[in-house]
Amino acid sequence: METKKLVISAVLLCLTACTTDKKIEVRPTSENLRNEPVTPIEPAVVENPAMVELGKKLFFDPRLSKSGFISCNSCHNLSMGGSDNLKTSIGHNWAKGPINSPTVLNSSMNVAQFWDGRAKDLQEQAGGPIENPAEMAFTHQLAVELLTSIPEYVAEFEDVFGTASIDIDKVTRAIAAFEETLVTPGSRFDLWLKGDDNALNAEELEGYQLFKSSGCMVCHNGTALGGTSFQKMGIVKPYEATSPAEGRSAVTGKDADRFSFKVPTLRNVELTYPYFHDGEAETLAEAVEVMGRIQLGRTYTEEENSNIVAFLKTLTGEQPSFMLPQLPPSSDETPRPEPFDN
Repeated sequence: METKKLVISAVLLCLTACTTDKKIEVRPTSENLRNEPVTPIEPAVVENPAMVELGKKLFFDPRLSKSGFISCNSCHNLSMGGSDNLKTSIGHNWAKGPINSPTVLNSSMNVAQFWDGRAKDLQEQAGGPIENPAEMAFTHQLAVELLTSIPEYVAEFEDVFGTASIDIDKVTRAIAAFEETLVTPGSRFDLWLKGDDNALNAEELEGYQLFKSSGCMVCHNGTALGGTSFQKMGIVKPYEATSPAEGRSAVTGKDADRFSFKVPTLRNVELTYPYFHDGEAETLAEAVEVMGRIQLGRTYTEEENSNIVAFLKTLTGEQPSFMLPQLPPSSDETPRPEPFDN
């Protein structure tokens, strides 16, 4: 009885917390759209192709790090579901990061960025790793000086922004513009949502129904099936994390927010292992088991777990496809990388 009370309280809490408006509103137009609490992902609409192309170059350019070795793509690898498949990311001088790297795919749909939500949007997030000594270990000033020393970059910034003057605001705006295009439409689940009865098999449909009836969608909701709220890790039973991160409380200063993290998107979750903010769940089956136990107070049978996992794998969409950028060469004035600290 006490467990039931806890679950009911947790659900009510989550329903209140999950009402935050999403950053991007997706409005599918399919006449056959099913009446479900999830909407399909639609292709990105690119309003400024030149800015997106510049942002793509900056996303892949390792010269924005002190070592000249780490780029945005190092931790958010677009060939690996927008993550790095490590428990925690590796930073400058092989520094062990404190937290698992979240996927950049569909991140424009998040209510905020980073696990603790300390960045309000993708532009603010883009500037963080550059100056983090445990990540890219550069500074915003050095990043601007480096880009200014490369004539082709200066010309491209002038073409995009109408001025040859480069500053960190323009750098992060361009990176964010590229990241906003990294959406993954066309998953089998989305095809089913749009009326294709053959897109999912019986096991996958059973998994989806169980996903809904269990209460998973209280937190994993919206088009991205996550990213719309912050929730405590361990609502019903405590979670013994291996990461020192305390979650949302690092931003709000409120003790009530300790161990509350942004609910991750489940889109492409098959590709973004390991799972949780500390990367402790190595497989989807393990993640489903732990979430059921500590968040919902439920122990899934082997068949139930398998069905939910089967459903989750239908959320893998079309991965971003584009030509890798040809980065402009450094000039004689470009600061050289320092891959090894003395």
